[in-house]
Amino acid sequence: MGKPTGFVEWPRVAAPRREREARVADWREVEGHHDAATLAQQAGRCMDCGVPFCMQGCPLGNPIPDFNDRVWRDQWQTAWRRLDATNNFPELTGRLCPAPCEAACVLALDGAPVTIEHLEKELAERAWREGWVEPQPASARLRTGKRVAIVGSGPAGLACAQQLARAGHLAIVYEAADRAGGLLRYGIPDFKLEKTVIDRRLAQLVAEGVELRCGVRVGTEPTWDRLRAEHDAVVIAIGAGRPRELEVPGRDLDGVMLAMEFLEDGNRAVATGGAARHDVRGQRVIILGGGDTGSDCLGTSLRQGAASVAQLELMPQPPTVRGAGNPWPTWPLVLRTSSSQEEGGERGFALRTTGLVGADRRLTALVAERLDPALQPTGEQVELPCDRLILALGFVGPVTGDLVGQLGITLDGRGNVAIDRTSATSAPGVFACGDAHKGASLIVWAIALGRETARHVDGFLRGGPSWLPARGVDQPF
Repeated sequence: MGKPTGFVEWPRVAAPRREREARVADWREVEGHHDAATLAQQAGRCMDCGVPFCMQGCPLGNPIPDFNDRVWRDQWQTAWRRLDATNNFPELTGRLCPAPCEAACVLALDGAPVTIEHLEKELAERAWREGWVEPQPASARLRTGKRVAIVGSGPAGLACAQQLARAGHLAIVYEAADRAGGLLRYGIPDFKLEKTVIDRRLAQLVAEGVELRCGVRVGTEPTWDRLRAEHDAVVIAIGAGRPRELEVPGRDLDGVMLAMEFLEDGNRAVATGGAARHDVRGQRVIILGGGDTGSDCLGTSLRQGAASVAQLELMPQPPTVRGAGNPWPTWPLVLRTSSSQEEGGERGFALRTTGLVGADRRLTALVAERLDPALQPTGEQVELPCDRLILALGFVGPVTGDLVGQLGITLDGRGNVAIDRTSATSAPGVFACGDAHKGASLIVWAIALGRETARHVDGFLRGGPSWLPARGVDQPF
């Protein structure tokens, strides 16, 4: 695959990023584009490794060596068809996925895997420019008249809806927010994902027959049981939006807020051109949590003009290279620097928050204890001035609300929606996909599970096998 000696001749060239000074002054996407010649070389680095570990690392099973080879040979449209066959939204995974495929690439042995994620994004962008992305509505002979309610318009729900519409069913997506996209819409800043990218894909889904109903809070009106009665099947794709909390003295002080509250407010302000209610201009900001959500809060704070920003983590600082107990092709547990962390702010490791200090009910400082590598207290305490504390501590499961009471579904031990190997819940005709049953995970897993659930729902509605494609047929994820 690619040029036999390409990985020897050409070094890995990561996706370009705009200059820091320019990008923190606006909300446009940070990542830029390579020219065609550079992309061809990067695709040509894909080696004939015999066993494509990259495909094993990808939950979607994308045919990575195939589309790399065709990009190298300047067969872009054929490459696009290969990618489009397995991934509903490569323009999203090419921007937001942490790329487990690259971690599994054989060239990752030397720390220089093929730039699979960026190639995927560039391939998708060219497909949109060239008009290769077209609606694929079901033909008249395939239409079943069956109605399926998909609750949630994140990547799992949208992938499931698109597959079901292409199979001939009427897929109706219900979204509580005023616009579709789930966390893609208001949870991820524009500097990582400009919202025109979502809008053009939604237009394709609508042209394929997917119906989008926004501003609908299922559980209130309509109730879950009423929704089930009015449709032939229901798919729960509500994500895992229940945040992990910080239980320390002072949590109730003004100035302490959850990451999603902060991000949604900021993203809505960007979308409308208005002012953010929780603008941190001139404030001393601390973010608890070193993951992607915390980095998004960091980049947002810098663009809003925070006086200072610090991102704190409970765990010790990871090594810069793999350790002996973390061999390839397992996920590399190494120090990573996000685009937001490149832009500024401080990072702190091995710190456990023990309390918050305030004056007149307003947050003024954070108190933490320093931990040793075994996460045991060292006895050292630090007090950090803080006007705004943003909790980006991850998510612990879906917000089930009235779901259990109205439908009688079963939850697993972690509070996620329990399903069997056909994605079915304990309620007849009700299925679940994505983070709602897996817990907070990657966008690539959401799409994969949405496709898999669509296949099972199609089989349920037809009373027989489904022809819809999905990775791991008859295999539970």
